[in-house]
Amino acid sequence: MIEKRQFYINGAWVDPIEGADHHVIDPSTEEPCAVISMGGQADADAAVAAAKAAFPAWMNTPVEERIALVEKFLEVYQRRNDEMGEAISLEMGAPIDMAKASQAGAGSYHAANFLRAAKKFDFFKPLGDHAPNDRIAMEPIGVCALITPWNWPMNQVVLKVIAAAIAGCTMVLKPSEESPLNALLFAEFMDEAGFPAGVFNLVNGDGMGVGAALTGHKDVDMVSFTGSTRAGIAISQNAALTLKRVHLELGGKGANLLFADADDKAVKRGVRHMMENSGQSCNAPSRMMVQREIYDRVVDEAAEIANSTKVASAHESGRHIGPVVNEAQWNKIQGLIQKGIDEGARVVAGGLGRPEGLNKGFFVRPTVFADVNNDMTIAREEIFGPVLSIIPFDTEEEAVEMANDTVYGLTNYVQTQDGGRANRIARQFRSGMVEINGNSRGAGAPFGGMKQSGNGREGGTWGIEDFLEVKSIAGWTEE
Repeated sequence: MIEKRQFYINGAWVDPIEGADHHVIDPSTEEPCAVISMGGQADADAAVAAAKAAFPAWMNTPVEERIALVEKFLEVYQRRNDEMGEAISLEMGAPIDMAKASQAGAGSYHAANFLRAAKKFDFFKPLGDHAPNDRIAMEPIGVCALITPWNWPMNQVVLKVIAAAIAGCTMVLKPSEESPLNALLFAEFMDEAGFPAGVFNLVNGDGMGVGAALTGHKDVDMVSFTGSTRAGIAISQNAALTLKRVHLELGGKGANLLFADADDKAVKRGVRHMMENSGQSCNAPSRMMVQREIYDRVVDEAAEIANSTKVASAHESGRHIGPVVNEAQWNKIQGLIQKGIDEGARVVAGGLGRPEGLNKGFFVRPTVFADVNNDMTIAREEIFGPVLSIIPFDTEEEAVEMANDTVYGLTNYVQTQDGGRANRIARQFRSGMVEINGNSRGAGAPFGGMKQSGNGREGGTWGIEDFLEVKSIAGWTEE
Protein backbone atom coordinates (compact mmCIF):
# COMPACT_ATOMS: atom_id res chain seq x y z
CA MET A 1 0.00 0.00 0.00
CA ILE A 2 1.36 3.39 -1.04
CA GLU A 3 1.13 5.99 1.75
CA LYS A 4 1.15 9.66 0.69
CA ARG A 5 -0.46 11.58 3.53
CA GLN A 6 1.55 14.82 3.32
CA PHE A 7 0.83 18.01 1.37
CA TYR A 8 3.32 20.24 -0.42
CA ILE A 9 3.12 23.75 1.07
CA ASN A 10 5.67 26.58 0.98
CA GLY A 11 8.38 24.44 -0.57
CA ALA A 12 8.16 21.56 1.92
CA TRP A 13 6.25 18.33 2.53
CA VAL A 14 4.08 18.92 5.60
CA ASP A 15 1.63 16.91 7.66
CA PRO A 16 -2.04 17.84 7.31
CA ILE A 17 -3.66 20.08 9.88
CA GLU A 18 -7.07 18.49 9.41
CA GLY A 19 -6.14 15.25 7.65
CA ALA A 20 -8.49 12.31 7.23
CA ASP A 21 -7.42 9.11 5.50
CA HIS A 22 -8.77 8.41 2.01
CA HIS A 23 -8.14 5.20 0.09
CA VAL A 24 -7.33 5.40 -3.60
CA ILE A 25 -8.91 2.46 -5.43
CA ASP A 26 -7.27 0.59 -8.31
CA PRO A 27 -10.19 0.37 -10.79
CA SER A 28 -8.77 -2.76 -12.42
CA THR A 29 -8.99 -4.74 -9.19
CA GLU A 30 -11.42 -2.73 -7.02
CA GLU A 31 -8.79 -2.93 -4.26
CA PRO A 32 -7.16 -0.02 -2.40
CA CYS A 33 -3.75 0.84 -3.83
CA ALA A 34 -2.85 3.93 -1.82
CA VAL A 35 -3.88 6.10 1.09
CA ILE A 36 -3.77 9.90 1.06
CA SER A 37 -4.98 12.60 3.44
CA MET A 38 -8.03 14.72 2.78
CA GLY A 39 -7.36 18.21 4.01
CA GLY A 40 -9.70 20.87 5.34
CA GLN A 41 -10.12 24.62 5.67
CA ALA A 42 -6.95 25.06 7.75
CA ASP A 43 -4.84 23.24 5.16
CA ALA A 44 -6.31 25.35 2.36
CA ASP A 45 -5.66 28.51 4.38
CA ALA A 46 -2.03 27.54 4.94
CA ALA A 47 -1.45 26.88 1.24
CA VAL A 48 -3.13 30.12 0.17
CA ALA A 49 -1.10 32.08 2.73
CA ALA A 50 2.11 30.59 1.31
CA ALA A 51 1.07 31.45 -2.25
CA LYS A 52 0.09 34.98 -1.24
CA ALA A 53 3.41 35.59 0.52
CA ALA A 54 5.36 34.30 -2.48
CA PHE A 55 3.46 36.30 -5.08
CA PRO A 56 5.24 39.71 -4.98
CA ALA A 57 8.70 38.22 -5.52
CA TRP A 58 7.51 35.71 -8.14
CA MET A 59 5.56 38.37 -10.03
CA ASN A 60 8.71 40.47 -10.25
CA THR A 61 10.98 37.60 -11.23
CA PRO A 62 12.09 38.21 -14.83
CA VAL A 63 10.11 36.06 -17.21
CA GLU A 64 13.37 34.62 -18.54
CA GLU A 65 14.05 33.14 -15.09
CA ARG A 66 10.54 31.74 -14.86
CA ILE A 67 11.01 30.14 -18.28
CA ALA A 68 14.36 28.68 -17.18
CA LEU A 69 12.68 26.98 -14.21
CA VAL A 70 10.02 25.50 -16.49
CA GLU A 71 12.80 24.18 -18.72
CA LYS A 72 14.34 22.47 -15.67
CA PHE A 73 10.94 21.08 -14.77
CA LEU A 74 10.54 19.66 -18.27
CA GLU A 75 13.91 17.91 -18.00
CA VAL A 76 12.84 16.28 -14.74
CA TYR A 77 9.45 15.35 -16.16
CA GLN A 78 10.89 13.69 -19.25
CA ARG A 79 13.39 11.72 -17.17
CA ARG A 80 10.63 10.46 -14.87
CA ASN A 81 7.89 10.08 -17.47
CA ASP A 82 7.40 6.35 -16.92
CA GLU A 83 6.91 6.85 -13.17
CA MET A 84 4.14 9.28 -14.03
CA GLY A 85 2.52 6.83 -16.42
CA GLU A 86 2.62 4.07 -13.82
CA ALA A 87 0.91 6.28 -11.23
CA ILE A 88 -1.85 7.32 -13.63
CA SER A 89 -2.45 3.75 -14.80
CA LEU A 90 -2.72 2.47 -11.23
CA GLU A 91 -5.12 5.08 -9.92
CA MET A 92 -7.50 5.81 -12.82
CA GLY A 93 -7.22 2.76 -15.05
CA ALA A 94 -5.53 3.94 -18.23
CA PRO A 95 -3.76 0.93 -19.82
CA ILE A 96 -0.08 1.07 -18.91
CA ASP A 97 1.27 1.59 -22.43
CA MET A 98 -1.27 4.31 -23.15
CA ALA A 99 -0.65 5.87 -19.72
CA LYS A 100 3.08 6.24 -20.36
CA ALA A 101 2.74 7.45 -23.94
CA SER A 102 -0.44 9.55 -23.99
CA GLN A 103 -1.47 10.30 -20.42
CA ALA A 104 1.99 11.09 -19.08
CA GLY A 105 3.19 12.28 -22.48
CA ALA A 106 0.54 15.00 -22.52
CA GLY A 107 2.34 16.77 -19.68
CA SER A 108 5.69 17.19 -21.42
CA TYR A 109 3.90 18.02 -24.69
CA HIS A 110 2.02 20.95 -23.16
CA ALA A 111 5.03 22.16 -21.16
CA ALA A 112 7.10 22.30 -24.35
CA ASN A 113 4.33 24.19 -26.13
CA PHE A 114 4.12 26.71 -23.29
CA LEU A 115 7.87 27.29 -23.48
CA ARG A 116 7.64 27.94 -27.21
CA ALA A 117 4.76 30.39 -26.67
CA ALA A 118 6.39 32.11 -23.69
CA LYS A 119 9.59 32.90 -25.56
CA LYS A 120 7.57 34.81 -28.15
CA PHE A 121 5.05 36.36 -25.73
CA ASP A 122 5.13 40.15 -25.41
CA PHE A 123 4.40 40.95 -21.77
CA PHE A 124 4.98 44.70 -22.28
CA LYS A 125 4.25 46.47 -25.55
CA PRO A 126 3.19 49.81 -27.11
CA LEU A 127 -0.50 50.41 -27.69
CA GLY A 128 0.21 51.58 -31.23
CA ASP A 129 1.83 54.24 -33.37
CA HIS A 130 -1.12 56.58 -32.75
CA ALA A 131 -0.34 56.64 -28.99
CA PRO A 132 3.47 56.71 -28.58
CA ASN A 133 3.32 57.20 -24.80
CA ASP A 134 0.85 54.39 -24.08
CA ARG A 135 1.97 50.93 -22.98
CA ILE A 136 0.10 47.68 -22.40
CA ALA A 137 1.45 45.55 -19.56
CA MET A 138 0.35 41.92 -19.21
CA GLU A 139 0.64 41.13 -15.51
CA PRO A 140 -0.13 38.02 -13.41
CA ILE A 141 -3.57 37.93 -11.86
CA GLY A 142 -2.28 36.73 -8.48
CA VAL A 143 -2.98 33.67 -6.36
CA CYS A 144 -4.74 30.92 -8.32
CA ALA A 145 -6.71 27.90 -7.16
CA LEU A 146 -6.25 25.10 -9.67
CA ILE A 147 -8.71 22.19 -9.48
CA THR A 148 -8.08 19.27 -11.80
CA PRO A 149 -9.97 16.08 -12.79
CA TRP A 150 -9.15 12.37 -12.77
CA ASN A 151 -9.72 11.50 -16.43
CA TRP A 152 -6.66 13.16 -18.08
CA PRO A 153 -4.98 14.26 -14.86
CA MET A 154 -1.51 15.30 -15.98
CA ASN A 155 -2.84 16.90 -19.14
CA GLN A 156 -4.89 19.26 -16.97
CA VAL A 157 -2.34 19.80 -14.21
CA VAL A 158 0.31 20.97 -16.68
CA LEU A 159 -2.13 23.11 -18.67
CA LYS A 160 -2.90 25.03 -15.49
CA VAL A 161 0.26 24.98 -13.37
CA ILE A 162 2.84 25.70 -16.05
CA ALA A 163 0.78 28.44 -17.71
CA ALA A 164 0.21 30.09 -14.32
CA ALA A 165 3.90 29.83 -13.42
CA ILE A 166 5.07 31.39 -16.67
CA ALA A 167 2.51 34.18 -16.25
CA GLY A 168 3.95 34.97 -12.80
CA CYS A 169 1.10 33.65 -10.69
CA THR A 170 1.43 31.62 -7.52
CA MET A 171 -0.97 28.76 -6.94
CA VAL A 172 -2.60 26.02 -4.92
CA LEU A 173 -3.37 22.79 -6.76
CA LYS A 174 -6.18 20.51 -5.60
CA PRO A 175 -6.12 17.39 -7.76
CA SER A 176 -8.97 14.92 -7.90
CA GLU A 177 -9.05 12.66 -4.87
CA GLU A 178 -9.76 9.82 -7.32
CA SER A 179 -6.34 10.22 -8.97
CA PRO A 180 -4.01 12.13 -6.61
CA LEU A 181 -0.79 10.10 -6.98
CA ASN A 182 0.22 11.71 -10.28
CA ALA A 183 -0.14 15.19 -8.79
CA LEU A 184 1.97 14.28 -5.76
CA LEU A 185 4.64 13.05 -8.18
CA PHE A 186 4.27 16.30 -10.14
CA ALA A 187 4.96 18.23 -6.90
CA GLU A 188 8.22 16.29 -6.60
CA PHE A 189 9.13 17.44 -10.12
CA MET A 190 8.39 21.09 -9.27
CA ASP A 191 10.49 20.81 -6.11
CA GLU A 192 13.39 19.17 -7.93
CA ALA A 193 13.28 21.88 -10.61
CA GLY A 194 13.83 24.50 -7.90
CA PHE A 195 10.69 26.64 -7.96
CA PRO A 196 10.79 29.12 -5.04
CA ALA A 197 8.89 28.21 -1.89
CA GLY A 198 5.22 29.15 -2.05
CA VAL A 199 4.97 29.48 -5.83
CA PHE A 200 3.44 26.01 -6.17
CA ASN A 201 1.45 24.36 -3.39
CA LEU A 202 -0.63 21.17 -3.29
CA VAL A 203 -3.41 20.18 -0.93
CA ASN A 204 -5.50 17.03 -1.37
CA GLY A 205 -9.18 17.00 -0.59
CA ASP A 206 -12.65 16.76 -2.06
CA GLY A 207 -14.80 19.38 -3.73
CA MET A 208 -17.00 20.09 -0.73
CA GLY A 209 -13.99 20.49 1.57
CA VAL A 210 -10.74 21.87 0.17
CA GLY A 211 -12.37 22.72 -3.16
CA ALA A 212 -14.98 24.97 -1.58
CA ALA A 213 -12.42 26.47 0.79
CA LEU A 214 -10.23 27.49 -2.14
CA THR A 215 -12.90 28.71 -4.56
CA GLY A 216 -14.48 30.96 -1.94
CA HIS A 217 -11.22 32.13 -0.36
CA LYS A 218 -10.83 35.91 -0.11
CA ASP A 219 -7.12 35.74 -0.96
CA VAL A 220 -7.56 33.65 -4.12
CA ASP A 221 -7.71 35.87 -7.21
CA MET A 222 -8.60 33.24 -9.82
CA VAL A 223 -10.04 29.74 -10.02
CA SER A 224 -9.22 27.44 -12.92
CA PHE A 225 -11.39 24.31 -12.83
CA THR A 226 -11.77 21.30 -15.09
CA GLY A 227 -14.60 18.89 -14.38
CA SER A 228 -18.34 18.48 -14.59
CA THR A 229 -20.73 21.25 -15.58
CA ARG A 230 -22.63 20.72 -12.32
CA ALA A 231 -19.49 21.34 -10.28
CA GLY A 232 -18.55 24.29 -12.49
CA ILE A 233 -21.84 25.99 -11.68
CA ALA A 234 -21.33 25.45 -7.94
CA ILE A 235 -17.78 26.83 -8.14
CA SER A 236 -18.97 29.90 -10.06
CA GLN A 237 -21.59 30.60 -7.41
CA ASN A 238 -19.09 30.23 -4.57
CA ALA A 239 -16.47 32.37 -6.30
CA ALA A 240 -18.97 35.11 -7.14
CA LEU A 241 -19.01 36.33 -3.55
CA THR A 242 -15.42 37.57 -3.94
CA LEU A 243 -15.69 38.50 -7.64
CA LYS A 244 -12.67 36.39 -8.58
CA ARG A 245 -12.01 35.31 -12.13
CA VAL A 246 -13.27 31.81 -12.91
CA HIS A 247 -11.99 29.71 -15.82
CA LEU A 248 -14.04 26.59 -16.54
CA GLU A 249 -13.34 23.62 -18.79
CA LEU A 250 -16.42 21.46 -18.47
CA GLY A 251 -18.35 18.68 -20.20
CA GLY A 252 -19.11 17.97 -23.82
CA LYS A 253 -21.38 16.02 -26.13
CA GLY A 254 -19.43 16.16 -29.36
CA ALA A 255 -21.16 15.66 -32.71
CA ASN A 256 -19.30 13.83 -35.46
CA LEU A 257 -20.96 14.44 -38.85
CA LEU A 258 -20.34 11.72 -41.44
CA PHE A 259 -21.42 12.62 -44.96
CA ALA A 260 -21.82 10.10 -47.78
CA ASP A 261 -18.43 11.13 -49.20
CA ALA A 262 -16.54 10.60 -45.92
CA ASP A 263 -13.22 8.82 -46.33
CA ASP A 264 -12.88 5.06 -45.78
CA LYS A 265 -11.34 5.44 -42.33
CA ALA A 266 -13.91 7.90 -40.95
CA VAL A 267 -16.05 5.34 -39.13
CA LYS A 268 -13.11 3.52 -37.56
CA ARG A 269 -11.56 6.83 -36.57
CA GLY A 270 -14.77 8.00 -34.93
CA VAL A 271 -15.40 4.80 -32.97
CA ARG A 272 -11.79 4.49 -31.82
CA HIS A 273 -11.76 8.11 -30.68
CA MET A 274 -14.98 7.54 -28.75
CA MET A 275 -13.63 4.46 -26.99
CA GLU A 276 -10.21 5.96 -26.18
CA ASN A 277 -9.57 6.35 -22.44
CA SER A 278 -12.69 4.20 -21.93
CA GLY A 279 -14.81 7.09 -23.21
CA GLN A 280 -13.71 9.32 -20.34
CA SER A 281 -12.84 12.41 -22.39
CA CYS A 282 -14.84 15.62 -22.48
CA ASN A 283 -14.07 16.05 -26.20
CA ALA A 284 -15.21 12.53 -27.16
CA PRO A 285 -17.25 12.36 -30.43
CA SER A 286 -20.16 10.67 -28.66
CA ARG A 287 -22.90 11.53 -31.21
CA MET A 288 -22.10 10.06 -34.62
CA MET A 289 -24.51 11.73 -37.06
CA VAL A 290 -24.64 9.87 -40.36
CA GLN A 291 -26.10 10.81 -43.74
CA ARG A 292 -28.95 8.42 -44.43
CA GLU A 293 -27.62 6.90 -47.67
CA ILE A 294 -24.65 5.38 -45.80
CA TYR A 295 -26.38 4.90 -42.45
CA ASP A 296 -26.87 1.11 -42.50
CA ARG A 297 -23.31 0.47 -43.61
CA VAL A 298 -21.91 2.79 -40.96
CA VAL A 299 -23.96 1.14 -38.21
CA ASP A 300 -22.65 -2.30 -39.20
CA GLU A 301 -19.07 -1.07 -39.41
CA ALA A 302 -19.25 0.79 -36.09
CA ALA A 303 -20.65 -2.31 -34.38
CA GLU A 304 -17.86 -4.45 -35.80
CA ILE A 305 -15.18 -2.03 -34.61
CA ALA A 306 -16.70 -1.79 -31.11
CA ASN A 307 -17.01 -5.57 -30.86
CA SER A 308 -13.33 -5.92 -31.80
CA THR A 309 -12.22 -3.41 -29.14
CA LYS A 310 -10.40 -5.34 -26.44
CA VAL A 311 -11.05 -4.56 -22.76
CA ALA A 312 -8.44 -5.62 -20.19
CA SER A 313 -6.66 -4.67 -16.99
CA ALA A 314 -4.76 -1.40 -16.96
CA HIS A 315 -1.74 -3.37 -15.76
CA GLU A 316 -1.51 -5.38 -18.98
CA SER A 317 0.67 -4.18 -21.83
CA GLY A 318 -0.99 -3.90 -25.22
CA ARG A 319 -3.59 -1.97 -27.16
CA HIS A 320 -6.86 -2.15 -25.28
CA ILE A 321 -9.11 -0.02 -23.13
CA GLY A 322 -9.13 -0.32 -19.37
CA PRO A 323 -11.78 0.13 -16.69
CA VAL A 324 -13.65 3.32 -15.91
CA VAL A 325 -12.44 5.15 -12.85
CA ASN A 326 -14.71 3.93 -10.04
CA GLU A 327 -17.89 2.18 -9.01
CA ALA A 328 -20.01 5.33 -9.08
CA GLN A 329 -18.98 5.99 -12.67
CA TRP A 330 -19.62 2.35 -13.63
CA ASN A 331 -23.11 2.49 -12.14
CA LYS A 332 -23.87 5.78 -13.88
CA ILE A 333 -22.86 4.35 -17.26
CA GLN A 334 -24.93 1.21 -16.72
CA GLY A 335 -27.94 3.35 -15.84
CA LEU A 336 -27.58 5.40 -19.01
CA ILE A 337 -27.19 2.28 -21.17
CA GLN A 338 -30.41 0.97 -19.65
CA LYS A 339 -32.04 4.35 -20.29
CA GLY A 340 -31.05 4.12 -23.96
CA ILE A 341 -32.65 0.69 -24.20
CA ASP A 342 -35.80 1.87 -22.41
CA GLU A 343 -36.17 4.87 -24.74
CA GLY A 344 -36.02 2.69 -27.85
CA ALA A 345 -32.46 2.93 -29.10
CA ARG A 346 -31.06 -0.27 -30.65
CA VAL A 347 -27.99 -1.88 -29.11
CA VAL A 348 -25.76 -3.11 -31.96
CA ALA A 349 -22.62 -3.70 -29.86
CA GLY A 350 -21.91 -4.11 -26.17
CA GLY A 351 -24.66 -3.35 -23.71
CA LEU A 352 -25.18 -3.89 -19.99
CA GLY A 353 -22.72 -5.55 -17.63
CA ARG A 354 -19.02 -6.32 -17.74
CA PRO A 355 -17.25 -7.75 -20.77
CA GLU A 356 -17.01 -11.53 -20.89
CA GLY A 357 -14.30 -12.92 -18.63
CA LEU A 358 -14.01 -9.79 -16.48
CA ASN A 359 -15.95 -10.33 -13.27
CA LYS A 360 -14.04 -7.84 -11.14
CA GLY A 361 -12.96 -4.30 -11.91
CA PHE A 362 -14.97 -1.38 -13.27
CA PHE A 363 -14.98 -2.60 -16.87
CA VAL A 364 -17.64 -1.49 -19.36
CA ARG A 365 -18.52 -3.18 -22.64
CA PRO A 366 -17.76 -0.95 -25.66
CA THR A 367 -21.32 -0.06 -26.63
CA VAL A 368 -22.91 1.30 -29.79
CA PHE A 369 -26.52 2.43 -30.05
CA ALA A 370 -28.21 2.84 -33.43
CA ASP A 371 -31.54 4.48 -34.28
CA VAL A 372 -30.95 7.20 -31.70
CA ASN A 373 -32.71 10.54 -31.98
CA ASN A 374 -31.34 13.76 -30.60
CA ASP A 375 -34.02 13.97 -27.90
CA MET A 376 -33.04 10.72 -26.19
CA THR A 377 -31.23 10.88 -22.86
CA ILE A 378 -28.13 9.16 -24.29
CA ALA A 379 -27.92 11.92 -26.91
CA ARG A 380 -28.37 14.71 -24.36
CA GLU A 381 -26.30 13.70 -21.33
CA GLU A 382 -22.56 13.26 -21.14
CA ILE A 383 -22.14 9.55 -20.40
CA PHE A 384 -18.35 9.60 -19.87
CA GLY A 385 -17.98 5.98 -20.83
CA PRO A 386 -17.36 3.91 -24.01
CA VAL A 387 -20.87 4.46 -25.37
CA LEU A 388 -21.53 5.78 -28.89
CA SER A 389 -24.89 6.97 -30.22
CA ILE A 390 -25.54 6.90 -33.98
CA ILE A 391 -28.16 9.29 -35.37
CA PRO A 392 -29.27 9.52 -39.03
CA PHE A 393 -29.71 12.80 -40.95
CA ASP A 394 -30.81 13.78 -44.44
CA THR A 395 -29.49 17.27 -45.13
CA GLU A 396 -26.53 19.39 -44.16
CA GLU A 397 -28.83 21.92 -42.54
CA GLU A 398 -30.49 19.24 -40.41
CA ALA A 399 -27.12 17.84 -39.33
CA VAL A 400 -25.79 21.22 -38.23
CA GLU A 401 -29.01 22.02 -36.37
CA MET A 402 -28.84 18.71 -34.48
CA ALA A 403 -25.15 19.14 -33.73
CA ASN A 404 -25.81 22.54 -32.17
CA ASP A 405 -28.95 21.35 -30.33
CA THR A 406 -27.15 20.69 -27.04
CA VAL A 407 -26.27 22.62 -23.92
CA TYR A 408 -22.63 21.78 -24.61
CA GLY A 409 -20.20 23.28 -27.09
CA LEU A 410 -16.74 21.81 -26.73
CA THR A 411 -15.53 19.85 -29.80
CA ASN A 412 -17.40 18.91 -32.98
CA TYR A 413 -16.17 16.90 -35.94
CA VAL A 414 -17.02 16.69 -39.65
CA GLN A 415 -16.08 14.03 -42.21
CA THR A 416 -16.50 14.96 -45.88
CA GLN A 417 -14.33 15.26 -48.99
CA ASP A 418 -16.13 18.48 -49.95
CA GLY A 419 -13.76 21.14 -48.61
CA GLY A 420 -16.25 23.94 -49.04
CA ARG A 421 -18.89 22.06 -47.06
CA ALA A 422 -16.41 21.18 -44.32
CA ASN A 423 -15.33 24.80 -43.96
CA ARG A 424 -18.91 26.03 -44.02
CA ILE A 425 -19.99 23.62 -41.30
CA ALA A 426 -16.94 24.37 -39.17
CA ARG A 427 -17.98 28.02 -39.08
CA GLN A 428 -21.57 27.12 -38.19
CA PHE A 429 -20.76 24.80 -35.29
CA ARG A 430 -21.35 26.38 -31.89
CA SER A 431 -18.29 24.83 -30.32
CA GLY A 432 -14.91 26.03 -29.18
CA MET A 433 -13.09 23.47 -31.34
CA VAL A 434 -13.69 21.72 -34.68
CA GLU A 435 -11.70 18.90 -36.25
CA ILE A 436 -12.13 18.08 -39.94
CA ASN A 437 -11.41 14.65 -41.46
CA GLY A 438 -9.30 13.43 -38.55
CA ASN A 439 -6.97 16.43 -38.44
CA SER A 440 -5.90 17.03 -34.86
CA ARG A 441 -5.39 20.56 -33.58
CA GLY A 442 -1.84 21.84 -33.85
CA ALA A 443 0.64 22.21 -30.99
CA GLY A 444 -0.33 25.17 -28.82
CA ALA A 445 -3.84 25.47 -30.26
CA PRO A 446 -6.38 26.73 -27.71
CA PHE A 447 -8.54 24.16 -25.90
CA GLY A 448 -11.94 25.23 -24.55
CA GLY A 449 -15.63 25.48 -25.23
CA MET A 450 -18.80 27.50 -25.46
CA LYS A 451 -22.12 27.36 -23.62
CA GLN A 452 -22.14 24.86 -20.73
CA SER A 453 -18.78 23.47 -21.84
CA GLY A 454 -17.22 26.43 -20.06
CA ASN A 455 -15.15 29.53 -20.75
CA GLY A 456 -11.53 30.48 -21.14
CA ARG A 457 -8.90 28.67 -23.19
CA GLU A 458 -5.99 26.41 -22.25
CA GLY A 459 -2.77 25.72 -24.11
CA GLY A 460 -0.10 27.81 -25.80
CA THR A 461 -0.41 31.60 -25.94
CA TRP A 462 -4.09 31.52 -24.97
CA GLY A 463 -3.35 29.47 -21.88
CA ILE A 464 -0.81 31.99 -20.64
CA GLU A 465 -3.15 34.90 -21.38
CA ASP A 466 -5.84 33.36 -19.17
CA PHE A 467 -3.63 33.95 -16.11
CA LEU A 468 -2.83 37.58 -16.97
CA GLU A 469 -4.46 40.94 -16.32
CA VAL A 470 -4.22 43.72 -18.90
CA LYS A 471 -2.88 47.01 -17.55
CA SER A 472 -3.11 50.15 -19.67
CA ILE A 473 -0.45 52.80 -18.93
CA ALA A 474 -0.63 56.35 -20.35
CA GLY A 475 2.25 58.85 -20.28
CA TRP A 476 5.05 56.29 -20.34
CA THR A 477 8.52 57.78 -20.69
CA GLU A 478 11.32 55.75 -22.22
CA GLU A 479 14.38 55.82 -19.97
